[in-house]
Amino acid sequence: MAQIVRQSKFRHVFCKPVKHENCMSDIRVTEITWDSLFCDVNPKFIAFINRGAGGPFMVIPVTKTGRIDKDYPFVDAHKAPCLEIAWSPFNDNVIASCSEDTTAKVWVIPERGLTRNLCEPAVELTGHQKRVNTLAWHPVANNLLLTAGGENVMFLWNVGTGEALLEISGHPDQIWSINFNYDGSQFVTTCKDKKIRILDSHTGAVVSEGVGHEGVKPQKAIFVKDGLILTTGFTKRSERLYALRAPEDLSTPIVEEELDTSNGVIFPFWDEDTGIVYLVGKGDCAIRYYEINNEAPFVHYINTYTTSEPQRAIGFQSKRGISSEEIEINRIYKLTTKGVVDILQFFVPRKSDLFQHDLYPDTRSTIPALTAEEFMEGKNSDPIRQPVNAAAAAAAAKPKVQVAKKANILSTLAPTATDVQTQSYAEKPQQQMSRPPSSAAASPRPRPVVDDDMGIVTMRPEQPSSAASSRPPSSRASEIPPKEVKGPDPMKPKQAVTLRSRADRDEPGGALTPGQRRAAAELDRIKRDQSRQADEDDVSAPTSLAPPPSSTRSSASPRASVSSDVPSGHVPQNMDELLDDLMKMKAVLRQHERRIRILEEEIADRNMSNAYSF
Repeated sequence: MAQIVRQSKFRHVFCKPVKHENCMSDIRVTEITWDSLFCDVNPKFIAFINRGAGGPFMVIPVTKTGRIDKDYPFVDAHKAPCLEIAWSPFNDNVIASCSEDTTAKVWVIPERGLTRNLCEPAVELTGHQKRVNTLAWHPVANNLLLTAGGENVMFLWNVGTGEALLEISGHPDQIWSINFNYDGSQFVTTCKDKKIRILDSHTGAVVSEGVGHEGVKPQKAIFVKDGLILTTGFTKRSERLYALRAPEDLSTPIVEEELDTSNGVIFPFWDEDTGIVYLVGKGDCAIRYYEINNEAPFVHYINTYTTSEPQRAIGFQSKRGISSEEIEINRIYKLTTKGVVDILQFFVPRKSDLFQHDLYPDTRSTIPALTAEEFMEGKNSDPIRQPVNAAAAAAAAKPKVQVAKKANILSTLAPTATDVQTQSYAEKPQQQMSRPPSSAAASPRPRPVVDDDMGIVTMRPEQPSSAASSRPPSSRASEIPPKEVKGPDPMKPKQAVTLRSRADRDEPGGALTPGQRRAAAELDRIKRDQSRQADEDDVSAPTSLAPPPSSTRSSASPRASVSSDVPSGHVPQNMDELLDDLMKMKAVLRQHERRIRILEEEIADRNMSNAYSF
């Protein structure tokens, strides 16, 4: 069964911009009409080609926030407009620029940034006959810079000595873009003749050639995963699209998809560590990003980040400048038409705040793998890599703490005997009763007494018999048989009784004659007398306090009855006597309550007989 959802660690990458108060503003970018990014960034500085006489550009620390003063120092680079700038991959203080004045220059920025205008370049590269359109640093060898001029010629420079090591010609028209592969052994170019070419970096020979997009507007090409090439361009109807191509057959794309219709050139940014490519259109308000892998259709759409402000300049930060503690995988600096630098951070949602080793493989280091001389001798090498988070990598590389092993004490213990009988919770009270009482618990255990009226449980001690009291406690306890619970539990409250009035008992809706009413009243009176006699018997039986019942009602006053049961001046000596007194008082109170109810009923009967008599 095929998977419905594609499995990927980067399927839910999202963009979160930094607040404007933590960004730069009032950047005056150049107004020339040239298809370039006008910006480049590294972990220390960010550079913008700005407006001004000649070809100046600004270099600002990435940590700076707020408005940029109009008199902020800049690099007075060229005598004509500056077209493109690029930071060195091995030194964060070295930047190269190219201009319409037919020169390319290399500049060294002070460690703390510019404090005054910089006018003297470290190296000036002169050799082109027309404007220098674009430039690119070699990703592996040190001090190698490739430039492409308007005369359709490219030079490979050793900026350490300022000499041209290789001159590459053969392009019939203007060169739009150049990009090196993973180890720098080849580079790809796009040309105005609508062709894509792969050239050897050592000799300049064309390795592969094919037809690109049909549109006449500029197209871009970069190396991506496994040597494949991603191109962006236009159709004949000015529809923007991208295509994934194999280096063996550049004319036939593996995947090709149309995006929209617009005039802005799309610049692709490739993150080789995560396999994500970002498509940023010049003058657009949207940034699309895709994941490229070996599963069809090979280019998987992730999401699109859209804002209300179009981008005028774009810079792509390296892995050394992101915050791995926040699980940030990429960062793009976007300069809007209003001069505000938006910092766009791309995150992978994870629950843990720890360093995610699977998201951050080792990235390119600032140490070159080859020198310029070794490269020109024909050597190739993979780039030297370093961990993204050095502290986390060092912590993971530490050997684990060796714990001293001790003898297993549990293994020497004998197993539990198998003849142990299990018991339930219902058996525990019986076993506790069969145990001999201790000396502290030799006194008789009180038994619970439930009060029917108030629901109060009182503890009343048991009265042992004289024969049992003469025996020792151990023999008495052993002779007590386990009691079986029969009948209702005295600890549980009795079931509530629902009382009905006389009107409810009568036949609903039926009118009784006066004779029937008198008969019903007499029947009720007889029933009440019988119930009253039963109540008095119940009261006198458990308490043994009231006199034996008689047919005549007692006319003794409450004060006399209380005084007869409880002697005046009697003071209880212990808790048992106090409880007995309380029980006697409650019995007397219940008798008075019943007498009151009898009087109320007699009054009601008399009123009823008066009301229905003729």
